[in-house]
Amino acid sequence: MFLSHERNDSPNTVAAYGRDVDAFQAFCDDYFGGTDWTWETVDRLTLRSFMGELGRRGLTKRSVSRAVSALRTFYRFLNERYAVPGNPAAAIRSPKLEKRLPAVLDRGQMEDLFKFAEVRAADDGFGGVRDLTILEFFYSTGMRLSELAGLNLRDVDIVTETVKVRGKGRKERLLPVGSYALAALRRYYPLREERLSRRKDGGRGEQAVFLSARATRLSSRGVQYLMRRFLKSLDAGPGLKVHSLRHSFATHLLDAGADLRAVQELLGHASLSTTQVYTHTSVERLKKVYDQAHPRA
Repeated sequence: MFLSHERNDSPNTVAAYGRDVDAFQAFCDDYFGGTDWTWETVDRLTLRSFMGELGRRGLTKRSVSRAVSALRTFYRFLNERYAVPGNPAAAIRSPKLEKRLPAVLDRGQMEDLFKFAEVRAADDGFGGVRDLTILEFFYSTGMRLSELAGLNLRDVDIVTETVKVRGKGRKERLLPVGSYALAALRRYYPLREERLSRRKDGGRGEQAVFLSARATRLSSRGVQYLMRRFLKSLDAGPGLKVHSLRHSFATHLLDAGADLRAVQELLGHASLSTTQVYTHTSVERLKKVYDQAHPRA
């Protein structure tokens, strides 16, 4: 309740933090040798031992860092609600994370992806047209997987060519929608209505934009499965994921000279530093082009 209602953390964050705290509690049961222990008796040495244990289990630095963050938050909760003194996690330094450049599709790959999707949609079948519309929305808006799966009819305004999404922390932002995505949506809506009419209740009250074959909301996992099939058609290796569409959206905007702050707003990043990873990607791409094209590179 504290994480979801007061901090407005996403369900994924709530679940991950819960697992981290449970793992730490199990570690402490073993660490203190079965003797009684309390949250007050935990010190920095205990936490450092826990971090070492996570490393020995093969967890990444990113996962260890999240566990430390979860415990900091948990102790703040104990301070506020139960007057537990101190926060041993506050002085613990998180592991330095390695910088990972996101996997990005180049413009040619995106064109190939859309050609593949358009061929599947050519027969005007529900599935093919829906999948093309999903792909168009990902690349047109840069929204997250959970944001797309959570779209409702009232969120999309065809007249103003915008879509309202609910991001991390339940923060809302308004995004422009491109002409190709809108054209795909107009083609998809009649097929959506026809699919809803097959339900016993006639689809009354169904607000989800993207539906499954059974005319119910298409889940995040369902969207992920559909987009993975598209990405596999590129035969570009295992590095491409659904999130690569969001990465490609941001990188292609920056390649074309878009302002970094504007891209930050479009992506819904709280910090500009999060968006800056895409500038590194753009520089790497420019270096590759330079090395291939310049006679004295």
